[in-house]
Amino acid sequence: MQTLLIAFGAGILYLVAYHTYGKYLARKIFKLDPDAVVPSVELNDNKDFVPTSKMVVFGHHFTSIAGTGPIVGPAIAVIWGWVPALLWVIFGSILIGAVHDFGSLIVSMRNRGQTVGDIAGRLLNPRIRLLFLFILFMALTIVLAIFGLVIAVVFQMYPAAIFPCIVQIPLAVAIGLYLHRKGINLLIPSIIALALMYLSVGFGDVGLLGVFNGTLSAWPLWAWVGLLLIYSYIASVLPVWMLLQPRDFINSLQLLTALTLVVIGLLAAAFSGGAPVGDGVERPALEIVAPAFQMADMGAPMLFPFLFITIACGAISGFHCLVSSGTSSKQLKCESDAQFVGYGSMLVEGFLATLVILACVAGLGLGIGDGEGGFLIGADAFNARYASWGSAGGLGAKVGAFVDGSANFLKAMGLPGGFAIALMGVLVASFAATTLDTACRLQRYVVQELSSTFVKRGADGSIALTGNPFSWLSNPHGATLFAVAIAFFMASIPVSGADWAWANVGKGGLILWPMFGATNQLLGGLAFLVIAFWMWRRRLPVWFIVIPTIFMLIMPAWAMIHQLFVQGVGMETSWLAAEDKNWALILIGIVTLLLEVWMVTEAFLAWPRAKGILEETLEPLSVSRGTEAEGGRSC
Repeated sequence: MQTLLIAFGAGILYLVAYHTYGKYLARKIFKLDPDAVVPSVELNDNKDFVPTSKMVVFGHHFTSIAGTGPIVGPAIAVIWGWVPALLWVIFGSILIGAVHDFGSLIVSMRNRGQTVGDIAGRLLNPRIRLLFLFILFMALTIVLAIFGLVIAVVFQMYPAAIFPCIVQIPLAVAIGLYLHRKGINLLIPSIIALALMYLSVGFGDVGLLGVFNGTLSAWPLWAWVGLLLIYSYIASVLPVWMLLQPRDFINSLQLLTALTLVVIGLLAAAFSGGAPVGDGVERPALEIVAPAFQMADMGAPMLFPFLFITIACGAISGFHCLVSSGTSSKQLKCESDAQFVGYGSMLVEGFLATLVILACVAGLGLGIGDGEGGFLIGADAFNARYASWGSAGGLGAKVGAFVDGSANFLKAMGLPGGFAIALMGVLVASFAATTLDTACRLQRYVVQELSSTFVKRGADGSIALTGNPFSWLSNPHGATLFAVAIAFFMASIPVSGADWAWANVGKGGLILWPMFGATNQLLGGLAFLVIAFWMWRRRLPVWFIVIPTIFMLIMPAWAMIHQLFVQGVGMETSWLAAEDKNWALILIGIVTLLLEVWMVTEAFLAWPRAKGILEETLEPLSVSRGTEAEGGRSC
């Protein structure tokens, strides 16, 4: 019953937060105006800037920020105990993460949909813009290099998830094309597409579907990584209405369906126990089988600061500021929709992370296979997955703990075990795919913004195409090809100690993955810095953002310094003390730290002079566009 009370208590707390703190920020701080001209209308190009209903944007935004982050982070962090993980998820998402996402969305919408990196150049100074964009480029390169591997690993673990994830793409394109021509609601076609996906899950091991899934699950990693990056290129240059919006809306329905099933399964397990694990054996009781606080030496790094970079999505993630300012701000058709999309999405993600924690610390206890045909239940099941930091830290272990634990909730309500596990596998793979192609589109924006600094322009502001080596990077296709090529090159590099062989191609993202958590959270701190300056220049209250800003600048820097210089990070030595040094990791880690120090110093010096002084305004649009050109808006 304790597990059920935590789930419902967290849900109620999120609802209260949305209607109190979220509404306060929307009305009193950001003063959302339903009549304001928004970027999607002012710059409507029917490709990136497209006025869209808030439900569709919510689907895109939520699935893009969620990905596998709120799954793998909490699934490993419970090794420090379920209480610290739960407290950080709940209060982090309400007081820090949702504020970060909401603020980034608003600042971008009021700056013609520019990314936070571009906005930083005008709010602070042009040097900050370049520094911020370089940090964004590094972080997104890691995401692109690693998430193809994530999806490939999930497909190998859960082959029944392959066809549903693949068939979703042509279904989404068909829906996008049909709706764009007919202009009807997205809900009914998406429900039909979701039903077809679930039907394919049920028959994932049968007949031709089983052969199809089995054949593709045996593909080498490099083939999957290459194919997924090609898909990301295509998805990121297509108009958002053709693939991104319908595919993400389908995934948002998938998540809400899965969350509903998990909660119903929780109810069933709380009152009736888990599914029987053997003939004549009583249904195991639902209870938390993990320690509230784990003080034993598990080989894990110290709680502070590593809990706060291990759980990113679900509490706060710097990647979210890229989605808010990179894609969502270009699609909302009404400023008053920003609370629902920016603040609300983060709270739903926090609830997802809460359920992930409960799946790992209570769901696993309902029974898992021991590898020898038997079952482990209770604390034995949890300890089998969390014997040490090393055993719990692998990608397969993180995903497997959530999938098995949440599938146990579904099995408690009577769903077949194979179907329940495949359903959760589809959830993980689909979300990883949304993160991959959204990250590719965001990287395209970053490359275009960086290249615009170096290209030569004519008197009318147009890009000179001759004698200009960077002009091709200003083109959407050129920028996206560059992003994909860099990511594939990064993925192709063998991990430390491995040979150059086809079997090792695709794992190169793991080289820089150890610093992703700190870099990702650093982005959150820097985004807070941009939001704070935007508010400070307008004499708006900043009291609620100061502590989160300082916290999110200190924690990732502390973690990175510890990883670079201090002995005993987890089960390993520091990066600099390691016998087989990863110089790429060390160099980029040091450069990132120096960039943070530089940016914070610049901000500290500019802060006293910025209060009440508005930044330089954006140049007037060369072509008259907006509400009149588009025939008005409907909020």
